[in-house]
Amino acid sequence: MAKKLTTRSYDAVAYLQTKQDCALYLQAVIDESDGEPTQVVAALADIARARGMLHLARETGLTREGLYKALSPEGNPSFAMVMKVCKALGLKLHTELVEA
Repeated sequence: MAKKLTTRSYDAVAYLQTKQDCALYLQAVIDESDGEPTQVVAALADIARARGMLHLARETGLTREGLYKALSPEGNPSFAMVMKVCKALGLKLHTELVEA
């Protein structure tokens, strides 16, 4: 009889302990998202939870509930909100030329 395999849910938040971890994670998601904004927003939500949603709400001037809603899978944050969240998290989005 085969031994039963048990698994646990993966939560990236457990691994986002430093600002560098957060920056590398966000960059990896951007690189792998193939232009899918929901994946980038989900990564921002993970980083926000890891860094503290209440602290982020204070830094952005938004409500905690508003942040949870905007960064949820059903949310659709404006680009301005994404930039505000990145700034409050100490992250900066940048571009680079991709050869076609």
